[in-house]
Amino acid sequence: MKEPTKILGDERRAFILSRLQESREPITGSELASITNVSRQVIVGDITLLKARNEPIIATSQGYIYMHASTPTGAVRTIACSHTPERTEEELILLVDHGVTIKDVKIEHPVYGDLTASIMVSNRYEVKQFMEKIRATNASYLSELTEGIHLHTISAPTEKALDEAEEALRKANFLVDLE
Repeated sequence: MKEPTKILGDERRAFILSRLQESREPITGSELASITNVSRQVIVGDITLLKARNEPIIATSQGYIYMHASTPTGAVRTIACSHTPERTEEELILLVDHGVTIKDVKIEHPVYGDLTASIMVSNRYEVKQFMEKIRATNASYLSELTEGIHLHTISAPTEKALDEAEEALRKANFLVDLE
């Protein structure tokens, strides 16, 4: 039986870029590796090279996403939160239950400055996947580096949805009072 042919170098990166641009869903590195018959680590390197060429690719807990330039719809804001690692899932579920997408988490590190990680969850299923990945990899939360204090960029179809989500966070003692 003939072994599958690897897609090489620039041709593989063009293929990856095309797949990401066409997809409405995140694509994992493992999926891309399987399709192109290379290792996941080769895909990680390819994504790094594509990002270096200013391709708007982000890595999320669900896989890689190509961020198409589009007219912003809805409302976006940054919120400051604080909680223990044990309350992370509760915070994320509270937000998605209000129709909010949590785009990222940011902290201010004393040495590295601002650190941002993409989250991109907008429903309970995606929160569950995110939490399972954290547990499976035994990864730490960025907020553990700042005693629980962190920022989220959140978006929703309306300002009202963001206001309601913020109020729910306040009632659950997640919000940092900035006054």
